[in-house]
Amino acid sequence: MSVTIAWFHCFAGIAGDMALGSLLDAGADEAEVVAMLQRLPVDGWDLRVDPVLRGGIACTRAIVHLDGAGAVAGAGAGVTRTHADVAAAVREARLPERVERRALATFAALADAEGLLHHSHPDSVHFHEVGGHDALIDVVGTAAALEVLDVETVSVSSVAVGTGTVLAAHGTLPNPPPAVLRLLEGFPTYGRPVPVELTTPTGAALVRTLATPGTAGPMPAMAVRASGYGAGAAELDTLPNCTQVVLGTPAAARTGHGQPVTVVEANLDDATGEQLAIAIAALLDAGALDAWITPVVMKKGRPGHTVHVLCDPARAETLADVLRRTTGSLGARAMRAERWPESRELHEVLVEGQPVRVKAGISRVKAEPDDVARVAAATGLHPDAVASSAEAAWRRGRRGAGGRVEGGNGVEGRAGGEDGGR
Repeated sequence: MSVTIAWFHCFAGIAGDMALGSLLDAGADEAEVVAMLQRLPVDGWDLRVDPVLRGGIACTRAIVHLDGAGAVAGAGAGVTRTHADVAAAVREARLPERVERRALATFAALADAEGLLHHSHPDSVHFHEVGGHDALIDVVGTAAALEVLDVETVSVSSVAVGTGTVLAAHGTLPNPPPAVLRLLEGFPTYGRPVPVELTTPTGAALVRTLATPGTAGPMPAMAVRASGYGAGAAELDTLPNCTQVVLGTPAAARTGHGQPVTVVEANLDDATGEQLAIAIAALLDAGALDAWITPVVMKKGRPGHTVHVLCDPARAETLADVLRRTTGSLGARAMRAERWPESRELHEVLVEGQPVRVKAGISRVKAEPDDVARVAAATGLHPDAVASSAEAAWRRGRRGAGGRVEGGNGVEGRAGGEDGGR
């Protein structure tokens, strides 16, 4: 399925297992997700995916079972892990770039929040509830499921939280817990009169990392492709205890009109090359669809640059703030525009035993430049040879019956995901 948008409806809050369960319920292939999870240096666990009912709604419950003998990154069962331990485990897994980035960012957000609350450095923060196998599987599994579904953009609704108190490793805490409130700063939230921890720190960290505060709200305009429901542990009396996810493509891709977008711009005559590079990276991290720079001649004949930011209209104000903050510009302007994006799919093939992602559209296929550069450096092949081998492997996989295709020059093509579309 080619999906570019995932909207999490957090009407009953969100937790790591609920996010993962919702994506599996919406169609993320369980075998592909588990195959990525098995790369983690973790043993003694098993992911069970069960169909359940919550408030009469058919949901999927993702449950991590432990055998008591698991270990990860040198930490045995029952040992509290630091943020550094968990980050090392994620890096050791050599996951696809976007999966690793999303997982690491989620745990970094957790560490930052806990560090601020306990006056300690993020790297030395000790994870308690979120340091166990289940949280590691939930976070990496959610990132893996998003990758399997080829989700590029994540949005969320207002996030519901409970009331009362909750019992944690540090003792009795107010509900919502302090870490949850810290992570949800900038996001719209509201309380329900339910004495249950509706939103957990792991769920809040996923929201903080995957979505942008300024875009939270109602479901964005899209052509719906699928939906799913991830169940929480308990059955509640007053509402279905689940998180809903809706998957789709921009609505404009299905109409005669282009997708509405906004172009935010600023002219700069005193920014250094370093500042401009930092600005582009920050804009893309903040959710820009694209960002680029053009040289211009400004008033009084001064050479300068125009920074252009292509974005969803709902993100224009947020990205204008990022543009001003990173460049020192005293202002920015915006123009309404339309775009007609071609649908595309992301696949992975092997070149000399090294994974290379290829992006396939209607009219062309192209290997990801970052992967090409990495494999070229590791193998000594010319980047053009790596790219052409990867694209040829993908075409052979499309012509074949699916699964792994062995090619010449040590090239293997993998159609449909990590393990031949299981």
